[in-house]
Amino acid sequence: MSAFLSKIRSAVKRNFDRIKNERLKKNLLQALPFWIASLITGLIAVLYSRLFSFAEYLSSNIFHYHSWLFLITTPICFVAAWWIVKAWAVNARGSGIPQVMASIELANPKYNNLVDKLLNVRIIIAKIVSSLIMAIGGGVIGREGPTIQIAGSVFRKVNMMLPSWWPKISKRNMIMTGAAAGLAAAFNTPLGGIVFAVEELTKTHISYFKTALFTAVIIAGLTAQGMLGPYLYLGYPDVSNLSGFIFFGVIIVAMASGVVGAVMSKIILLIFKWQHRFTSRRRQVLYIIFCGLIIASLSIFVHPSMLGSGKSLMQAVLFTSEKHIPWYLPILRCLGSIFSFTTGAAGGVFAPALSAGATIGAVFSEWFHFNDANTNLLILGGMVGFLTGITRTPFTSAIIVLEMTDRHSVIFYLMLAGMTATMVSYLIDRHSFYDHLKFRYVHELLHEEAKNEDTKSNN
Repeated sequence: MSAFLSKIRSAVKRNFDRIKNERLKKNLLQALPFWIASLITGLIAVLYSRLFSFAEYLSSNIFHYHSWLFLITTPICFVAAWWIVKAWAVNARGSGIPQVMASIELANPKYNNLVDKLLNVRIIIAKIVSSLIMAIGGGVIGREGPTIQIAGSVFRKVNMMLPSWWPKISKRNMIMTGAAAGLAAAFNTPLGGIVFAVEELTKTHISYFKTALFTAVIIAGLTAQGMLGPYLYLGYPDVSNLSGFIFFGVIIVAMASGVVGAVMSKIILLIFKWQHRFTSRRRQVLYIIFCGLIIASLSIFVHPSMLGSGKSLMQAVLFTSEKHIPWYLPILRCLGSIFSFTTGAAGGVFAPALSAGATIGAVFSEWFHFNDANTNLLILGGMVGFLTGITRTPFTSAIIVLEMTDRHSVIFYLMLAGMTATMVSYLIDRHSFYDHLKFRYVHELLHEEAKNEDTKSNN
């Protein structure tokens, strides 16, 4: 009897070991594509970051050498950036975040071909080249949104290259994880990438893909850090010895920046609606030239700080004692984003939104006659508020600004700014800027698909 029981125990143990080894093998095979895609994403993000910094450096040199040259170079660069997107990959236009959101919504077998139009290798190339040309021309754009679409394209391509015998991986989870890894690598904000995936991209419970998400963010972030060093996107602003009533200032700045961010988004959407009436490419080209001339003229004759992503502007108001900026600079930053984003070229609004919010915080602080530490907190609050007004993601905005500056002591102020901006921005529009653009991409693709089906049926 004991021998019989021993045989049963041995058989059960063998089966258990076999099942455990098979499960381990399956888990490893499912994790491997995420690791490979994360490593590629980190490498591309580093290369893109350096190229973008060089493009902005080149733009600055052109401006300081002969500022009037911008009346020529800006329109030319804007038209060239638009043409690259139009001729090479039309879905590479704009930020890239709405395209990723649309891809997640369409990620099912029925619409695989539509997702391929939003995330592919051509998108990566067009996104990088077009945004770099825009940056050389002084475009008020960022590289962070484009990095997210680039990362989504990398993860999508790696998933498509898996052989048929490979354990199946959710296409939707792959894209969401890629977007989070892209944001983490772009800003060096791993927590921001995770919160962004949960708050903005998905309604799926995080337990379904938390391991893949965490490992992808870690690998992409470590790859970027390994090549660029453990940098902070901005630095360590002084926020010590804050006034006891400073939270009133944070609320006021968050309300102002949230409303302005939402209004700017609304204006961009209205311009897109107006552009749909264009019956020829000639009208679009003329509009792009007009945008380039407006930005060049304002930078030459009003204030040069309206140019570029605004990173240097944020560093200047946070880390120098001269925090005075003209009251109209926030307006210029918003106009720069409007006229850059509506050209149809590639380029994001993340960094420009942060810089616009920073200028609002600086202006209000001067009106309140705050000291440097209180001013820095209002600047950070303005950054969170403006980004929230566009994205309606208060926690993502707060965490990103927190990780960019490593100021954990003011996390509650930043969350207060995010929540305040969310509430006031809903008075302008119930949907976020990215939601509107996502609906637009989904509608365009489905409409195009329906037309193709009708054509096939008629033939």
